[in-house]
Order: sequence, then C-alpha cells, then structure tokens
Amino acid sequence: MQLPREVIVGKGTLSQVVPVCKKLGFSKSAFVVTGVNTYRIVGHKIIDLLEDSGISANHLIVSSSKMAEVNSVRERIVELNPQVVLGVGGGTKIDVAKLSAAHQYLPFISVPTTASHDGIASPLASIKGSEKPYSIMAQAPMAIIADTSIIVKASHRYSASGCGDILAKFTAVQDWLLAHKAKNEYYGEYAASLALMSAKLVSRNADLIKPENEEGLRVLMEALISCGVAMSIAGSSRPSSGSEHLFNHALHSIASGHALHGEVVGVGTIMMAYLHNMNWERIKSKLEKVGAPTTAEELEVGSQDIVDALLKARTIRPERYTILDEKKLTHRSAKTLAKKTGVI
Repeated sequence: MQLPREVIVGKGTLSQVVPVCKKLGFSKSAFVVTGVNTYRIVGHKIIDLLEDSGISANHLIVSSSKMAEVNSVRERIVELNPQVVLGVGGGTKIDVAKLSAAHQYLPFISVPTTASHDGIASPLASIKGSEKPYSIMAQAPMAIIADTSIIVKASHRYSASGCGDILAKFTAVQDWLLAHKAKNEYYGEYAASLALMSAKLVSRNADLIKPENEEGLRVLMEALISCGVAMSIAGSSRPSSGSEHLFNHALHSIASGHALHGEVVGVGTIMMAYLHNMNWERIKSKLEKVGAPTTAEELEVGSQDIVDALLKARTIRPERYTILDEKKLTHRSAKTLAKKTGVI
C-alpha cells in the first residue's frame, strides 16, 4: 500500500516545496517535469526556490502524455540521477513524471496546477501510445503540494472536469460491488467508502464549486486526493474507475475531440447510473450546477459516437466486470439509454 507522506493543500503552499523536499531527505538534487505554460506560471518559481536553497534543479518541458515523452524524461533521469522527480502542471505532466520516476525507482512529488482529475494523487498514469488504452500502475506520489491560489486561476473548465471524475465514484463503486457479488472479485469496503465519501462531499458542495471560489476548490482538491488514496489502499483503480471510465476510453478511441477526461467520464456516469437504477437525474443536475457537460453536443461529439462508445466500452477491459456485462447493450438499447438520459 503506497500512501503520500505529505499532503499540503491551501493558499500559498508553493513555498513549502523546499521544506517538504528537505523533510523527506531530498536536499541535493531534483528533476522537474513541466509544460510550456506551467513553466511560465509556476515551474520556474519552483526551480528558483530549489536552486536558492542549495538543491540542484534540472527540468524538462513536455507537451503530451505520450510514451515518447516518458522515454525522454526517463533518459534525462538516468543521465542526471536526481534524488526526486517533481511533476508540475496538469494531469499530463504529472502522469509523465509519475511513470518516468517509477521506471527508475525514484520518489515522485505531485505539484498540480489544475484540479481536472484524481491522477494528481493516484498511483496510476494515463499514457497515450502504451499497450493499454487505460491507466496503468505507476506509483503514488510521496508528497502532494497543491497551491489553491495558483489552481484557482486556471480555467473553471478544469475544475468542472474534476467534479465529473469525482461523481463517477458513485457508479465505479457500484460496479466494484457488482463484480464482487457476480465474480467474487476482491472488494475493499474501506477504499470504497473513502471514494464514495469524496463523491458525496462534492455533490453536497456543488454550489461552492464555481469560478474563482477558493473554498469550493479546496473541497474539490481534498476529494481528488482522497480518491487517489482510495486507489492506493485498494491496489487498483476499482474504487474510482468503472463502466463510466470504460465509456470514456471508448469514446476517446472513436472521436478524438477536445473533451477532457472528467468531462466524458461525467457524461458516462449519468448513463451508467441509469443502468444501475440509481438517481441519475441528481448526478446530472450536479454536473450542470458545476458547469460540466451532460450532452453529446457539449462534448462536441456526434450522437452516433455516443452509441458506438457505449457498445465498445465493455471490450476495453474484458477482465473488468461492470454493469455493461450485465446489461449487454445492443445498438437499439444503447441509443435508447442515451436518449432517455438526455445525452443525445
């Protein structure tokens, strides 16, 4: 069970990067993985803080979460042999840093600049071009430093996406429980309860999650981190990822649009909640309240893309038993599902 040793969330917490590094024993060298924009906004500040404290800090700017980027970062890590790797940015940069560090058995610190999904705290990484079209096991961050005064300046679209990823826990946990009953798969009640608590927290505080509201952002960040911890406790993505995530992976393989991970997952959650006979209308209303998409049009994909993704979803991970294995959708029933929930 891998769990973060330090979790710092709040206004101005970027100043804690050096104290945290030194507290964890990283006082000589660090390697920072960041992006073009995130380097300009916050990456260079972190490098300056590290250098000013006597910690040698090198960096590499990445532009995507492709395996080629992971390999480039890994080569630099091998060359420089730092004590710790810091992922500074959104999910893409954090995932690349996370997996690259894991390949070299180095500790990793997560410094998110958006609240778009729970990858900021989870042991899994979503990498394009890998053998699997879904998240793969990497390692949990040793520390998470989330400065809400920086994250709140990002587009609210990212936070709305993060809400979609959190509300997905309602159906993910139901799928996990279903697999336990139908296939005797291991089910961890504590990890499941932690994920559900996070989903309920965001649902209850949806009114607070709006542009430039740091209070709502803190609620969301704590929920995202808790879900990452739930996955570490479970040893898999089961508490946080079910049929709604399979729908997400299927849709991205069919229609490579510009929708964010949490945006598609949120729409998937509406439909999977319907299949589970859950209160899908409530989930949809919460997504609408935080400004997340709930329709194909808002995802900028076609109605047929939604239907095709529903049909393809259960083939993404045949070993992962979900409500889609119970219902076995046909083209007609998939279209009816999408229409009844207002997705198309």
